[in-house]
Amino acid sequence: MHLAQVNIAEMIAPINDPVMADFVNNLDRINALAESSEGFVWRLKGDENNATAIRVFDYDFLIINMSVWQDIDTLFDFTYKTAHVEILKRKKEWFHNMKQMHMAFWYVEEGHHPTPEEAKEKLQYIREHGETPLAFTFKSRFTPEDYKTYTHE
Repeated sequence: MHLAQVNIAEMIAPINDPVMADFVNNLDRINALAESSEGFVWRLKGDENNATAIRVFDYDFLIINMSVWQDIDTLFDFTYKTAHVEILKRKKEWFHNMKQMHMAFWYVEEGHHPTPEEAKEKLQYIREHGETPLAFTFKSRFTPEDYKTYTHE
């Protein structure tokens, strides 16, 4: 099984506002880094090679990032041990602090590319039920075996 992830963020300004310029200017570099990282499988992207123009929510200031990785360790390494962490440290410059859960991980069959609708369901699940093998974060780090046991597969 592979690990899918979603995270959403509420922008403090429209994507084409000068306030967002540094974030936008780094998208191609960070996305290329993800795609060349060990364990990367897939990411959601639109016509502009990123997902910022994909509208999943009724609120235009919410953007989505989705990807699939071979496992949680390779996702963790990309997130916190590459240049991606530089952008992560600056998120307050571009995004509001979200009060509700804004990320979720879940296991998918190899070859499956999750839809934004699936991602919305996982976010809703984790908000309502907390972390289980069906939807979790780095805090819990459930394994594919945990998922199979939990779902009786």
